[in-house]
Amino acid sequence: MGRGKLIVVSGFSGAGKGSIMRELLKNHDNYVLSISMTTRAPREGEVHGREYFFVERAAFEEAIAQNGLLEHAEYIGHLYGTPRAYVEEQLREGKNVMLEIDVQGGMQIREKFPDSMLLFVVPPSAKVLKERLLGRNTENIEQVKRRLLRALDEAPYMEAYDYIVVNDDLEACVEEVHAVISGEKAIPEKDPAFIERFRDDLQKMLQKEGLLHLPTEE
Repeated sequence: MGRGKLIVVSGFSGAGKGSIMRELLKNHDNYVLSISMTTRAPREGEVHGREYFFVERAAFEEAIAQNGLLEHAEYIGHLYGTPRAYVEEQLREGKNVMLEIDVQGGMQIREKFPDSMLLFVVPPSAKVLKERLLGRNTENIEQVKRRLLRALDEAPYMEAYDYIVVNDDLEACVEEVHAVISGEKAIPEKDPAFIERFRDDLQKMLQKEGLLHLPTEE
């Protein structure tokens, strides 16, 4: 059995990254999900060691000092990182390891692992992104606003990713992602017009709502 692929899945909060990965894991047995470490508190229903390893900041910083993380980044006031040992073990066993990480982490992985595949998940439009964030009902309106502003900061990184995943129909999206990862379908050329249009729509929406000067950090 050959070495597995390292797959980075990034994208705007609310775009559906988690849904795509859950379906891949359910439908195909050659994927595993790397569990990230974070300093944020668990949301309702989240379990330590399942969704994340929830740790205090001191423990996270110790993992950094011990070279125990493949990548790490700070996102709206909380630290996130990928534990090294589990990922390397799964790759050796021929598994495709998926990392759900932000753009800072994605760029770190690309630098350390040039053969990794980077996927960026977006909804069909900026309007849909806002609707999905509000529809989750997991955060207050100020937190949703900060996530939209963070999306504007992340948007310039879209062009650095190998593949833009437009998550409109989940089932079709999952099978297309699997086909690209498994080599059954070549990675299509990125559509620069879509990237530019999405960024412009997001900025106009935030400007119209007077959000552009709201701090993104908590």
